[in-house]
Amino acid sequence: MNDSLLRELVPAVIAVLVRRGADFATAEDAVQEALIEAVRAWPRHPPREPKAWLVTVAWRKFLDAARADAARRRREERVDDEPAPEPGAAGDDTLQLYFLCAHPSLSPASAVALTLRAVGGLTTRQIAQAYLVPEATMAQRISRAKRTVSRVRFDQPGDLGTVLRVLYLVFNEGYSGDVDLAAEAIRLTRQLAARTTHEEVAGLLALMLLHHARRPARTGADGQLIPLAEQDRGRWDTRLIAEGIDVLQAALARDRLGEYQAQAAIAALHADAPTAADTDWVQIVEWYDELVALTGSPIVRLNRAVAVGEADGPQAGLAALAELDEALPRYSAAAAYLHERAGEPAAAARCYAEAARAASTVPERDHLTRQAARLNTQLRS
Repeated sequence: MNDSLLRELVPAVIAVLVRRGADFATAEDAVQEALIEAVRAWPRHPPREPKAWLVTVAWRKFLDAARADAARRRREERVDDEPAPEPGAAGDDTLQLYFLCAHPSLSPASAVALTLRAVGGLTTRQIAQAYLVPEATMAQRISRAKRTVSRVRFDQPGDLGTVLRVLYLVFNEGYSGDVDLAAEAIRLTRQLAARTTHEEVAGLLALMLLHHARRPARTGADGQLIPLAEQDRGRWDTRLIAEGIDVLQAALARDRLGEYQAQAAIAALHADAPTAADTDWVQIVEWYDELVALTGSPIVRLNRAVAVGEADGPQAGLAALAELDEALPRYSAAAAYLHERAGEPAAAARCYAEAARAASTVPERDHLTRQAARLNTQLRS
């Protein structure tokens, strides 16, 4: 039984049922039931055409549900004859399913959950484990999301930017439970990239690949966070780096710059440097300037201030940082780093302690606490 094949087929099969007239919620339920049948039947009798088999079984499951509902009898009469396949529509339908699952009417959390379920083919239990919530809670979230999008026409134009934000949210969750969400996000973005030539889809895929390439070096054996400058670059995945750079270069060649391409360009410059000292910080600042122009994001401005501190010296970085709101996430951590680079250990220790108190994850908090303790020890000696 090829689990990855089943998950690859899920969105296309749901899309076929919706195209034939099933509402989204019922179509998704029917496909899940067909997947259960596949797990039972395929080991003994593998089908020649797995997608066709799933479409047939899921459609019958849908018809069974329609027949069981007296209120849908008129609809059943209209769809009872199984339609012939629609050549050439599957790719477009799958792309539309991405748009449906990332519909603007859904909250980001619901859009992520629905995308993982309907497009990713994950079970409710797997999604609940990944987000560390009870399965019943996740089931309710997915059920509400399905009811919401069931009121949306399948051919209604979708927003690609929302789809990309949802996929990036999935990627940034990383790994927990028995599902590697970063790898899952890459798989889904590859799938999306195969269905559209939009340069920002390629930009997001490149960004994911370049970040994922550094993953083996981000934590030590004891789970401690390792900053980029201190990572063992020999542990970076050069195959993923090469692929990410190739994807990015092809996207940039279309000369329609977007925020994911700009972020990927920054990641590529980090990945291309043999050592931290060889990093081309001047060019990174230039890319941050592009990113600020594209997004106006205060977080981007904060990251740019750190890059300015590397390119033009820590005092220049602190000056850039001073223009921003101190309430920004990781403001104190950026200030701590720049103060230490400027030879101001007392100010750096104080900022590291502040950053530790505001940290959103345990590894980040522990790392910042260690940094504050290290400088305080130096100050006392």
